[in-house]
Amino acid sequence: MDNLTPKQIVLELDRYIVGQEAAKKSVAIALRNRWRRQKLSDKMREEVVPNNIILIGSTGVGKTEIARRLANLSKAPFIKVEASKFTEVGYVGRDVESIIRDLMDISVSTIQSEMEQNLLGEAENLANERLLDILFPINDVHQNTKDELDMVERQKRTREKLRKKMIDGKFEERTVEIDIIDEGSPMMQIFGPVGMEEMGMNLQEIFGSSIPKKRKKRRSTVSEARRILIAEEVTKLIDNEEVVREARSRVENSGIVFLDEIDKVVGGTGGTGPDVSREGVQRDILPIVEGSNVNTKYGVVRTDHILFVAAGAFHVSKPSDMIPELQGRFPIRVEMDNLNANDFIKILTHPENALIKQYTALLGTERVKLKFTKGAISAIASIATKVNDTTENIGARRLHTIMTTLLEDILFEKSEAKSETISITKEMVINQLEEIVENQDLSRYIL
Repeated sequence: MDNLTPKQIVLELDRYIVGQEAAKKSVAIALRNRWRRQKLSDKMREEVVPNNIILIGSTGVGKTEIARRLANLSKAPFIKVEASKFTEVGYVGRDVESIIRDLMDISVSTIQSEMEQNLLGEAENLANERLLDILFPINDVHQNTKDELDMVERQKRTREKLRKKMIDGKFEERTVEIDIIDEGSPMMQIFGPVGMEEMGMNLQEIFGSSIPKKRKKRRSTVSEARRILIAEEVTKLIDNEEVVREARSRVENSGIVFLDEIDKVVGGTGGTGPDVSREGVQRDILPIVEGSNVNTKYGVVRTDHILFVAAGAFHVSKPSDMIPELQGRFPIRVEMDNLNANDFIKILTHPENALIKQYTALLGTERVKLKFTKGAISAIASIATKVNDTTENIGARRLHTIMTTLLEDILFEKSEAKSETISITKEMVINQLEEIVENQDLSRYIL
């Protein structure tokens, strides 16, 4: 993050997201401010709160993609949730605090993976020593006499030679018998009452850790045995307390929560089912956004400095319909632009994960070279725009349905082991899709 200025962050986002300059600028500033906060004194750092953001725009304009790429850039714990999936406290369903518990789980898993990578070298050395003990056991010598001391030295020299041979891969195909944890042992599943999933998980951990793990003998090659033993040694080397400390620190200081469909809990009160007391859901969201302590299985997690990015179409309601307290916690509001034909052309070709690049790569695995003419790309973009205008506007997601329909026969038939070049032309696009586009009923259900 040290070298990522707001301008550089925008440039990175440009690699994957077309347009939406205002949104990119806002999230870039928010991300840089998190880095700036880390440079402050402890006293001042506590006073600086994140500038939470609301992204307003139709589906498929890039709201989720912006948040996801932002998290990747910052290497921060990130979670995407749909606000409409939560219910007010007291009703059956997930409570909003589970967002933070899930975010903590993600952070712990990430830290564990990082530590595993850092400890692989040490774990491999330990695994090799265990394999040497199995292949060439050292005789127990008391070292009381000169002969015994000489024997110890000879054993050390022999072991060093054998260690070098093992590193060089001389024993890979030898069969050894190792003692490992029996992963097939029955696991005890403990369920908590509905809405108390955390309690159920904690009970399982408590009781599970009190039950001694069974071990079993297994015969395998040295190569396979090393892989198993490395995994065991890595587990032993990891400091779980350090993992939790680092995970909690990352969540509290750089965690990002993407609250999608925030508009679904705005407007209207009461009701049944998932819409039970939308205002109640907002009031439950409010404490974690403004800053509170959430109990997790890893201890208490503070939410004061977690960045919240909310998003919604706001077709029926508007941000000002949110309860005032929650509005105040999202000071930055960005309206996303609707996508036009020119945007679709860029989306199809420019990003590193552009759809045309994806389909070209997929068919390349079958030795089929797929080429799109400029006319074909323009035609696809025009059709996507027309269908969005005449049916539901689903933004760039419309390109997925059109590309799938356009290339369906090619994807189905071209599985033979022969090289081939296929050109997708404007005429081919029109012939394949024109009838569907003109028939609104077909267009609605197919495209």
